[in-house]
Amino acid sequence: MKFFVSVFLACVLFTSCASKMGKILKSKDHEYKLKMAEQFYAQKKYSQAQQVFEDIMPFYRGTQQYEDIFYKYSYCAYYQKDYLNAENLFKTYLDNFPASPRAEEIDYMHCYSFYKQSPKVDLDQTATQKTISLMQAFINTHPESSRNKDATQIIDECRRKLELKEYKSAQLYYDLSYYKAAAVAFSTLIDDYPDSDKGDEYKLASIKSYYRYAEMSIPEKQDERFTKVISECNDFNDRFSGSKFATEVVGYKTLSQNKIKNLQNEQTKETSQR
Repeated sequence: MKFFVSVFLACVLFTSCASKMGKILKSKDHEYKLKMAEQFYAQKKYSQAQQVFEDIMPFYRGTQQYEDIFYKYSYCAYYQKDYLNAENLFKTYLDNFPASPRAEEIDYMHCYSFYKQSPKVDLDQTATQKTISLMQAFINTHPESSRNKDATQIIDECRRKLELKEYKSAQLYYDLSYYKAAAVAFSTLIDDYPDSDKGDEYKLASIKSYYRYAEMSIPEKQDERFTKVISECNDFNDRFSGSKFATEVVGYKTLSQNKIKNLQNEQTKETSQR
């Protein structure tokens, strides 16, 4: 019984709100409509405010009030998490009011709307890459802005997300036994993110991949490919001498050296038997 009462009351409330919105939108009094749009906006009823702002905007175009209307209309989209539309509206605001005292704020919100569209790490990261470019451009354009600290943090966060996506791709190559591709991908990670605190971990993963690639190779190619592993181990020692993975790297170097010795011994035996 309580359920049906709740549904009934919800229907009555919805009908009442719809009726009120209908009356507002049908009104010919633009000042009244603007007042109601402002009221909805202040009450955080952004969907209703958006409808009324959209209805009256053509009548206020070219007036002093138009900028404020467009400002709040843009935020209505943002507050409803319609970030794609908000990003376009903030950009349009900047195009229409480049000298506005609000220009810096809206420029940041334009960038931030892209950031809010950045998806989970496993999905396409176009919005993430765009966010980095836009936030860096914002910092360059507004070097004294108080928002630059937040912009820098967002850039760092986006770069970590891109780094993680690239790492997962490299690890997938390894898990699928595409060891050469994995080795190259892990090496590329180091080049793409030279300041990463995981550089030694990526280098070790590359060494492991090169080692597995050498192991799986035909005998005629193994000498060359185990030599490559040794070279990568030496490079690791030069670049990450204090790494916690140093002992493990020494192990791969020793294994590779022993593999090469065994190959050379086998070749010597074959030669002597001829």
